[in-house]
Amino acid sequence: MRTLALPGGARVAVVATEWHDAFGVVTRGRVQLELRDGQPGPVLGTDAAFWLRGTGVRALRNPGRRTATVRIVTPRTVTGQATQPVRQLDGGTAMNSMNDTVAGRTSRTHRFRGLVGTGLVATLAAMVATTLAAALARAVGVDFEIPDGGEAIPLGGFAVVTGFFSVVGVVIAAALLRWSARPADRFGWTAVALTVISLIPPLLSGADAATTTALLGLHLVPAAVMIPTLMRSLRTRTE
Repeated sequence: MRTLALPGGARVAVVATEWHDAFGVVTRGRVQLELRDGQPGPVLGTDAAFWLRGTGVRALRNPGRRTATVRIVTPRTVTGQATQPVRQLDGGTAMNSMNDTVAGRTSRTHRFRGLVGTGLVATLAAMVATTLAAALARAVGVDFEIPDGGEAIPLGGFAVVTGFFSVVGVVIAAALLRWSARPADRFGWTAVALTVISLIPPLLSGADAATTTALLGLHLVPAAVMIPTLMRSLRTRTE
């Protein structure tokens, strides 16, 4: 087992003797397969697995800016002209394999921590922006009274609701980073769909036109903060 590192834009030729019976897994970033005629092939994301024997692939490319890594598992090792089965690992090989595994786990942990940290900062920014927007709307005469109960929504309520649903967005982004090959795109589709759904309750609340309009706008404020921020963070951590 070995790990192949591909810096941004790098290309590594596929040598048949080295890749015979080799099985690869993308552990970080994205890797594009270059076909035999030089044409670009499919792009494989994190956790995608591939086997190059008999495929006609002649090289691996990194289409991103950040280093991509590929874990290569070979049931045989090539030594000169002879091919011998690997029956046991010496101390150095075992240590290298263990180090590769620890490094992969550490990298994944750093990606999750970075995403969560960015998400929490964006959550605070969304809470502040939404509360300030609500205060401004109230200053110009919007009462935020809902007919059902007749009570006005307090400013603190906007902050709490914004914080809760922003954290839900961070959780969704983290789940997609772990299990999706295209986390940024899927998060964008999911977040936009949920934002559209969130606009339905204000329209059905029965509040006056000013309150309904303000509530619709206040749903869009945190979305405008959270969605682009988390999408950028996901793209950065999958390149």
